[in-house]
Amino acid sequence: MTKSSTIIIFAAAAFAAVLTGCAPGLGGSSYAREQARREQTVRMGVVESVREVKLEGTRSGVGPAAGAVVGGVAGSTIGRGTGSVLGAVVGAVAGGIGGQAAEQGLTGKRGVEVTVKLDNGQMVAIMQEADETFRPGDRVRILSDGATSRVTR
Repeated sequence: MTKSSTIIIFAAAAFAAVLTGCAPGLGGSSYAREQARREQTVRMGVVESVREVKLEGTRSGVGPAAGAVVGGVAGSTIGRGTGSVLGAVVGAVAGGIGGQAAEQGLTGKRGVEVTVKLDNGQMVAIMQEADETFRPGDRVRILSDGATSRVTR
């Protein structure tokens, strides 16, 4: 494989990893397309506590695939004959593992766990992306559609 084709493959893999990192999250103010025009139940309450959490990144398969391609190409440049094949296999495995870690690292988000005491006395905790700031004592709404819930003002 030529040096220019190696560079093109590496650039394409890096571009795919960057695009994966730009995927929108679903915090308190973001909705998935299928949530539009769906009725939601609204409950009112007061924030009891807020704790920062880390929301795990995506595992779409783009990162491991891109990493395996880049690692395989890079590994194949080592040695000749059997050594080149072995280098490509080891490079592909290592690249896949590295690509998965990179994808999860790039797409991970900062989140919050918001514990709310509802007006009926019940306590609930909801984890969501940290796109709004909540403090103990804040009056909030919890919107629920049966599958997802979010805390809003």
